[in-house]
Amino acid sequence: MSATTAQPGPPARSGAATAIGWVLTIGLNVVAPILTYNALVDHGWSEFGALLLSGAWPVLDTLVHLVWHRKLDEFAIVTIFFLVLTAVVSLVGAHSTRALLVKDSAVTGLFGVLCLVTLLAPRPLMFYFGRRFSTDGTPESHAWWNGLWQFEGFRGVMRTMTIVWGTAYLIEAAARVVLSYVLTVDAMVVVNPILIYGTLGLLVLWTVRTAKRSRAEGAARAAAAAAEAAAGA
Repeated sequence: MSATTAQPGPPARSGAATAIGWVLTIGLNVVAPILTYNALVDHGWSEFGALLLSGAWPVLDTLVHLVWHRKLDEFAIVTIFFLVLTAVVSLVGAHSTRALLVKDSAVTGLFGVLCLVTLLAPRPLMFYFGRRFSTDGTPESHAWWNGLWQFEGFRGVMRTMTIVWGTAYLIEAAARVVLSYVLTVDAMVVVNPILIYGTLGLLVLWTVRTAKRSRAEGAARAAAAAAEAAAGA
């Protein structure tokens, strides 16, 4: 198929399901860990124990997704891998609260490295993450997303997104390591998820705009090619 062929639109999806998914993600990954940490510290828990236990909420988020969609996709596999890695890293080495914050930052840095390494794979990591958030999990929506790989423009955008996401998370991880030694633990409990999901929010905004611009450019190229073909005929 020609690279100038217009890319097909996605199948219909439930807006309510998408909204619920985002509410659960933000609630379990940002709000719940902060509230849990503060509540446990107020009840006499150590900072290290409270910080470690508050990290259980993202695990629950992954389990909710697995139960909801009843399948283990590439996104879930990567998420579980990093949750296990976080737990292992947290339990080895120094067991101070500050060390735990630094280790947590290192894990997101590893995510940035993973993004860049997958550029050597047949399909980069952002292809699978894009499928996770651009579809509703049905076979039809997955088939639509997988079919987009045939377009040269789509492949280029996926690789560019992977480079940007990987680089951004390497920078984010380095910033959190520095702040872990500059700020107090209580301050970092608040700053940590803000940096993680603030970075995520900016990347998502950039990704959405890039995707829209790419679709518009693809449609323009297809229209130009069709016009040229009609003129030649």
